[in-house]
Amino acid sequence: MTIYFSGSITGGRADVALYLRIVDALEAYGHRVLAGSVAAEHITDSGDPLDPCAIFDRDMRWIEEAEVLVAEVSMPSTGVGYEIAAARYLRDIPVICLYRPAYTKRCTAMVAGDRGITLIEYEDEPAMLARLRESLRDIGRSTARLP
Repeated sequence: MTIYFSGSITGGRADVALYLRIVDALEAYGHRVLAGSVAAEHITDSGDPLDPCAIFDRDMRWIEEAEVLVAEVSMPSTGVGYEIAAARYLRDIPVICLYRPAYTKRCTAMVAGDRGITLIEYEDEPAMLARLRESLRDIGRSTARLP
């Protein structure tokens, strides 16, 4: 599957090493991952040095190309929320959100309350990766049945 991976950039880069591990795991499972700057260690919370319009156009093209969006939503980010909504309501593709209650008391209701989003709450990274892999298998099985 082609997966668009989303995580915080200007909202904070404390989780960039985690993002890299998630992307590496997804690729090890055999998926193609479109992650851009989110998984680039040299990108700071100042963001990608590209023009904002170029970033928007690139990321929207990648969402258009993706079969599923995986977002790490522990670090609140307006951009990640925008990408989730674009995937859900413009593209109608599956969305899996990963949430660790280390940053906020609870996951935003706009993610946790959307019945169309698979929400994986976790504290243990290996267990989260196992649940993510199973969720992707489920999505692959359900989309394989579509005409």
